[in-house]
Amino acid sequence: MADAPTLTIRLNPEDNVVVARAAILPGTELPGENVLAGEPVPAGHKVATRAVAAGEPLRKYGQIIGFAKEDIAPGRHVHTQNVEMKAFERDTAACSEAKPTDYVGESGRATFQGIRRPDGRAATRNYLGVLASVNCSATAARYIARAFDREALADYPNVDGVVACVHGTGCGMADTGEGHANLQRTLWGFARHANFGGVLLAGLGCEVNQIDFLLEAYGIERGPRFRTMTIQETGGTRKTVERGIAMLREMLPEANKVERQPVPAAELTLALQCGGSDGYSGITANPALGAAVDLLVRHGGTAILSETPEIYGAEHLLTRRAVSPQVADRLVERIRWWEDYTARHGGKMDNNPTPGNKAGGLTTILEKSLGAAAKGGTTNLCGVYRYAEPVDTNGFVFMDSPGYDPCSITGQVAAGANLVCFTTGRGSVYGCKPAPSLKLATNTPMYRRMEEDMDVNCGVVLDEGVAIEALGARIFERLLEVASGSPTKSEALGLGDEEFVPWQIGAVM
Repeated sequence: MADAPTLTIRLNPEDNVVVARAAILPGTELPGENVLAGEPVPAGHKVATRAVAAGEPLRKYGQIIGFAKEDIAPGRHVHTQNVEMKAFERDTAACSEAKPTDYVGESGRATFQGIRRPDGRAATRNYLGVLASVNCSATAARYIARAFDREALADYPNVDGVVACVHGTGCGMADTGEGHANLQRTLWGFARHANFGGVLLAGLGCEVNQIDFLLEAYGIERGPRFRTMTIQETGGTRKTVERGIAMLREMLPEANKVERQPVPAAELTLALQCGGSDGYSGITANPALGAAVDLLVRHGGTAILSETPEIYGAEHLLTRRAVSPQVADRLVERIRWWEDYTARHGGKMDNNPTPGNKAGGLTTILEKSLGAAAKGGTTNLCGVYRYAEPVDTNGFVFMDSPGYDPCSITGQVAAGANLVCFTTGRGSVYGCKPAPSLKLATNTPMYRRMEEDMDVNCGVVLDEGVAIEALGARIFERLLEVASGSPTKSEALGLGDEEFVPWQIGAVM
């Protein structure tokens, strides 16, 4: 019989806090800590195990998560009321922990039932897409996509659906700079995404984000699987919708010809994401996903960690795994950019965590980041990319993005992710088209409450003593099943049509 779970979780011998596994009442003895709780501590929150003087660091995971605002006695609830952020030096120690990857031999590498595109790329789904170059064509794009419900696609069983990718920009913006480059990279990434069997790019005609400029900049050629149109040239909204529907109907027979076949797992690119995090995220779901990432990398695949504000305070753990000083420097440069970006707009990096994160037990961005970075596993950091930049390196990589989940994942999918894994402690209901998204619950109560939305319960790490590595293996197997066509919970619910959110930077003109 397994040992009964302890009341608290100690993550590192050097820590001066432990995490409450369940709500703790005042006067409760903390087993193994020689401490009595001095006040109520909610589940997932931290309790001090030794005296911490004002100004001294608080440690979790063996790392600094903040500084005491006041003297904190053993047994006190450690949270926003007595913890603050302060600047402190972090030793990047570039490349100091990089090590050879233990790749699986060719004969033993995993496969999934994927779709081969004519150019050789592998897909996990087979959608048709209607991309809007500008907000002005968003409604027309939606009308076109809505014409293709399941009944309209009944004769095309190999087509997963038609999705409209619309957004709120494309005009009233500078035609150069970071914002314009982000939008163009995103649209280009979706236009060529392997999970689209055909794409229609629709514009208004007079916008800043001109379709012809996009095609010229990225060498995109029109053809049977990639068509373009503008409302002004076509003659208005009604004619545009009718013409767009006709174009997609012409694409459907060819798109339907696909057949799934064995494809190496090396051709999976997995987007890593966490949202609605809680005090258990860095203990269960994130490290379990990290174990699955290690397996994917060992089988030759690629995983993309993002959300730059949510690795802030943990970046030194990633730079140590960088394959070169240049890769480490690129990550630090992105961190510095974010410090400057938030300062320019009167914000600060600790604006994240959210109220929901704090209710779940996360106190500072440092604490959140240390747990979030665990999604990246333990293999080398092989590359650092700008938002929506095509990922051309296998292995574990980082892509710069905001912490806002739909925006971050939009960039990851544009960069080539054909699968998404999303950990959540509070309960996210995110879905993603054209890349299927799995939801990993950090705790069992939330999993049971929201089981229709959650794909994997990672709370078994705490409740049943399941090892992180064993759960990582389960997640890896589930990833292969989903890549082979098995629907995720969000797909079964029909989520994923509203989550296309390119990162907008710069002045609205």
